[in-house]
Amino acid sequence: MVWVERLFGYRNIGWACVVPFVLVIMVVLLGVGLTRAEPIYHALVLPASLTNDTTIPADYRDLPRFSSVAVALRAAPKAGRYRVALLAGDYYEKITIERDYVSLIGISIAEQKPRIYFDAYAGMAGPYHRDDWGTPGSATVTVNAHNTVLSNLQIENTFDFLANDALPKEHPDRVRHSQAVALLLDVDSDLTYINDSRIDGFQDTVFADGGRSYFYQSIVSGNIDFIFGAGLAIFDQCEIRTRARGKRFNGGELQGHITAPSTNITQPFGLVFLHSRLTRELSVPDNSVSLARPWHPTTTFSDGRYADPNAIGSAIYVETWMDAHIAVDSWASMNGTARDGSKSRVFTPAESRFFERDSKGPGAQQQVERKSLSAADYQQLLRLIEHIRKLLSLEPRLPTKQ
Repeated sequence: MVWVERLFGYRNIGWACVVPFVLVIMVVLLGVGLTRAEPIYHALVLPASLTNDTTIPADYRDLPRFSSVAVALRAAPKAGRYRVALLAGDYYEKITIERDYVSLIGISIAEQKPRIYFDAYAGMAGPYHRDDWGTPGSATVTVNAHNTVLSNLQIENTFDFLANDALPKEHPDRVRHSQAVALLLDVDSDLTYINDSRIDGFQDTVFADGGRSYFYQSIVSGNIDFIFGAGLAIFDQCEIRTRARGKRFNGGELQGHITAPSTNITQPFGLVFLHSRLTRELSVPDNSVSLARPWHPTTTFSDGRYADPNAIGSAIYVETWMDAHIAVDSWASMNGTARDGSKSRVFTPAESRFFERDSKGPGAQQQVERKSLSAADYQQLLRLIEHIRKLLSLEPRLPTKQ
């Protein structure tokens, strides 16, 4: 018999009651053991330049090894979080993540992050896209899955935009469709988390066209509409760096635009910058870059093909530091396709959802055109951000330095 001490005396409860309890405890302990035994990483990708195994950090030598990111992604099991470590180096690849719960995590060596780069541009990248659309087809990295993590990486589109931009419009070598995406968050992506990374390009660097994404302590660089799309993308404590143009401009002309949101009117928020910094390369002049212009994508409807009237773009800057390259008027207009097929429809900031709140720095000017986000909308935005943080259920920070 088994006896259990109670507050007063003892009680005979019998083995029949104890055995199920013991079995439950054993199952729980086994589960804990299995959880602890799960590896931090499941695969290691090595750059082609690596010729000596001794340069692989000891903690990663027993992992399955792959010669490319794409091959490592194809080796993922059907279920569960799949963590791929990328050793510092250069990876000339064009990759697509279509499996949910994938983490690509860079392992730096001597402060060098792994760099994934490709040089496609819209004018030649149509075959890469399901609808033969060159802009998303040009992306170096495409995410079309849920709960993807990109950490400690440099993702770059290396198309020579500056050389092309410097050519006269009538030059025979000039590429007309020069958009070159580095990171595409495609239409079926959601809850993408980008942390401690660099996303580099020129025109159309980040195409946020899916669901929710969260960029944290990362750098995004470009010059024309370099963060754009219909998705909800939050940039928290990020550096948004404007790059120079190859083309020559007269003094006072706008040379670039940070964002071009195409947020659907049913979605309350679009591109959000929180506690971030708007910086520039040295050659970018003062008063030359807008915070946003409204993109209304040309869309096919039952009565014709024209600019989507429901794409009422949302761009919001909250407690963000702005250098003097930001235009005094801050926002800009953008032409869209009219019902007659011409590009004569002009969409203005007044028709859009462009707001600031507590901007700082030399580029933060008090102008009538620069509308402030209301207290009520600000509180709604903060609640949404907190909700997304909880949904992400961010993993403990994994080691990324060697």
